[in-house]
Amino acid sequence: MRGYYLRYLQVLVRFFPIAIAFLRDRRRFLLFGPSRHVSADVHRDRADRLTETMLELGPAFIKVGQVLSTRPDIVPPTYVEAFATLQDEVPEDAGGDPLTVVESALGDDLDLDTLEPVAGGSLAFVYTVDYDGERIALKVQRPGLAAIIERDLRVIRGFVPLLVTFADERQRYSIENVADDFEEIILEELDFEREAEIMTTIADNFADDERIVVPTVYHELCSDRVVAMEHVDGEKITDDDALADVGIEPTEMATLIARTYLKMGLVDGVFHADPHPGNLAVTDDGRLAIYDYGMSQRLTQQEQDDITSLYRTLVRRDIDGLLNTLIALDVLDRSVDRVAVRRVLELVIENLEGKSEISWREIITELFATLHEFPFRIPPNVMLLVRVGTVGEGVCRTLDPEFDFIAATRSFLVEQGVIESEIEALLEDVRTDLRASAPVLARAPARFDTVFGQLERGELVVRTDPIEPTNGGVAGAGDAIIAGALIVATAVLTFHEQPLEVASAVLAVAFLGRYVRR
Repeated sequence: MRGYYLRYLQVLVRFFPIAIAFLRDRRRFLLFGPSRHVSADVHRDRADRLTETMLELGPAFIKVGQVLSTRPDIVPPTYVEAFATLQDEVPEDAGGDPLTVVESALGDDLDLDTLEPVAGGSLAFVYTVDYDGERIALKVQRPGLAAIIERDLRVIRGFVPLLVTFADERQRYSIENVADDFEEIILEELDFEREAEIMTTIADNFADDERIVVPTVYHELCSDRVVAMEHVDGEKITDDDALADVGIEPTEMATLIARTYLKMGLVDGVFHADPHPGNLAVTDDGRLAIYDYGMSQRLTQQEQDDITSLYRTLVRRDIDGLLNTLIALDVLDRSVDRVAVRRVLELVIENLEGKSEISWREIITELFATLHEFPFRIPPNVMLLVRVGTVGEGVCRTLDPEFDFIAATRSFLVEQGVIESEIEALLEDVRTDLRASAPVLARAPARFDTVFGQLERGELVVRTDPIEPTNGGVAGAGDAIIAGALIVATAVLTFHEQPLEVASAVLAVAFLGRYVRR
């Protein structure tokens, strides 16, 4: 427990100055005084300081920052953008020497003299080594890391009541749920056996696609702290010369990345959830290589259908469908005021349609920002898919600044039969309207016959009540009505061969004059 309290105090001291700055934004003198306006530059500076603090505090807090980059329900857009830059780049000695894990787990199976370090991440370190005449890669969990992360997760959970006390009422619901989400995502990423299984599944799903490379897993060498896989050479996807060297256009690669991740999430239901530039590479033969499957997820069929519906309704601007999908995904409670939420969603769509260019990040940010007045949360699976969309779009825009992620998504959904083309969608809307109108049209002749019968028998009476009491009406109202009708008739008769409009105009002037006199 002593270690827990010392860590709690250390984290508190590191975040205390920034916390005081935020509190002074609400009350200049903390306990009293007016709120103060803070410029965008100040917020960007704070976001950068928070990012640096998370890097210094270690793996658990790096993951917290990465997760917060997908939580616009908790942090403002400026901070979302800053946290999105957090990648798994920490010193090799953080959390202990991974080489000791390799020696204890695989010392008898591998020639450790051929072992070479490649890269370090927040949870693991990567080596290459010779095995059966081939060069393979080892992702090795840092020793003692699980205990450190469990302690830090307890520290983070200990801060939740404090954050709730000072948070806005509309943010409390999200904050109370987010600690569970952090824990679920981070502990799953520590499960290396799960990662090896997901890698194998994704590799099988892309077995027929020669453009995608998922490293082959050597299951006989894997354990709860080691993932052994094929070593795939490649250049970082955002390297200026990488694509040019293999003769691939940036737009072509951006489209391939977008479609690959859409297939994972919406078709296969098993997806890699961390597509930042460090995990994407282009091979010597121009293929897309995907590394590091620690942050990944499996979806149930129902979750897959609901998330597909989320993409479809957002792309089609289907407000009612979007509302139903958000409830189905447990983003919104089933008891939420549907009328009020619908009005908010209509505003979101109107705001987005007023922009000449729309990005996936803007759609998600706008959507969740406007839902702040309602209790809502983003379940972990939805949160990871949001991260895939926003981070993946960022990579695509880096390759091609003009890349339209929404258009690529629409095209993919049309090809998969998830949504119709524009003409098909219009025809489907017409068919839907006709199906809804058919019963009414079928009953119309009988109703018309009944009404006409009542008219013939003098049984049809129309009663009207004046909105305001009148004192005998306006004098000459009849003359004004007749004059107006004659003016309209004059306009129509102008196109007649006979000069009938002259008589109509004279009568119109006569009745108008009579009205003026009265």
